[in-house]
Amino acid sequence: MAEIAIAIAAKVVEYLVAPIGRPFGYLFNYRSNIDNLVHQVEKLGDARAGLQHFMDEAIRNGDEIEVDVDKWLIGANGFMEEAGKFLEDGKKANKSCFMGLCPNLKLQYKLSRAAKKKAKEVVEIQRARKFERLSCRAPLPRIGSASLRGYKALESRMSTLNQIMEALRDGDDNMIGVWGMGGVGKTTLVEQVAKHAKEHKLFDEVVMASVFQNPDLRKIQGQLADMLGLKFEEEKKKILIILDDIWAQLDLEEVGIPFGDDHKGCKIVLTSRNKHVLSNEMGTQKDIPVLHLPEKEALVLFKKIVGDSIDKQDLQAIVINVAKECAGLPIALVTVAKALKNKSVSIWKDALQQLKRSMPTNIRRMDAMVYSSLELSYKHLHGDEAIIVLALWFNGY
Repeated sequence: MAEIAIAIAAKVVEYLVAPIGRPFGYLFNYRSNIDNLVHQVEKLGDARAGLQHFMDEAIRNGDEIEVDVDKWLIGANGFMEEAGKFLEDGKKANKSCFMGLCPNLKLQYKLSRAAKKKAKEVVEIQRARKFERLSCRAPLPRIGSASLRGYKALESRMSTLNQIMEALRDGDDNMIGVWGMGGVGKTTLVEQVAKHAKEHKLFDEVVMASVFQNPDLRKIQGQLADMLGLKFEEEKKKILIILDDIWAQLDLEEVGIPFGDDHKGCKIVLTSRNKHVLSNEMGTQKDIPVLHLPEKEALVLFKKIVGDSIDKQDLQAIVINVAKECAGLPIALVTVAKALKNKSVSIWKDALQQLKRSMPTNIRRMDAMVYSSLELSYKHLHGDEAIIVLALWFNGY
């Protein structure tokens, strides 16, 4: 009984003494608690800076940062701002007591206690910095309704579209080429192919990537893989891959795109300004040309973009002649129509003369017409519009 009584008494004393001794512990360890917090905040700052470096690199590579990584960084930034303010306020409060010569014990107790608590929070934040991965490839938008930039499915294009769709249905053709000069509308046409293929469920997946003049093979591979959301090796899947604007031979094996008799489910459509690149260097089984629009369709497209501004009697003949000068090229028709929409008759007349006489040296006839239309549009469009117009040509509209 005596032993039990002693044990109970000791426990009672422990509960009574601990609350009394704890404040003295905070006071005694005031400096070490503050220093520990400063140290922990510095470590957190280093970790944050390192993470930010990797995030910046990932973003430059076109990747998307994972949500949990973003949340951790936001939380760490918020805590560091709060901790910095806490430490700064503590310094000011201590100095205000008899110019720092007489310590304010009550204040030191509060600061020490808060510092210890915050140091524990830092440790927890650091423990939470364990991610499966920091970033992932940013998926390109899946092919949906194509952005037509004023171009509509004109009658002359339907036969070309049907040729491509027929080739895609043909079991023997797994690589199809679409060729034509820059500005003739190849990109818009294959966007329609992608849309048509999806709507009619000809393929399980339809993806499209732009190659451009200096292709980044790894980037193309990553884009396609992320858009598909599966491995190319899944042979049971029927996949349509569209690679737009090829300038030279592209190593499909290096990119990781399956093709040939062993991958009948995978069809590839390639576009290029150069038929030789498609048939000789890429080995396409069928090459389909995209020609300029007939004069009648070109005028319909041009008038559709210009709108009601051409109803004036004195503009009718000028409009027809300006449209003719665009040589049936969709990019020229769309570009010039947008540039001259709602402009005065005098500007229309000047534009017609500019299109007629503009023939830069070292540029072929059709290329010269595009050049002339772009030059004209750059003069009459403003800011970003003009830059976008130029980009359409150089990136292979």
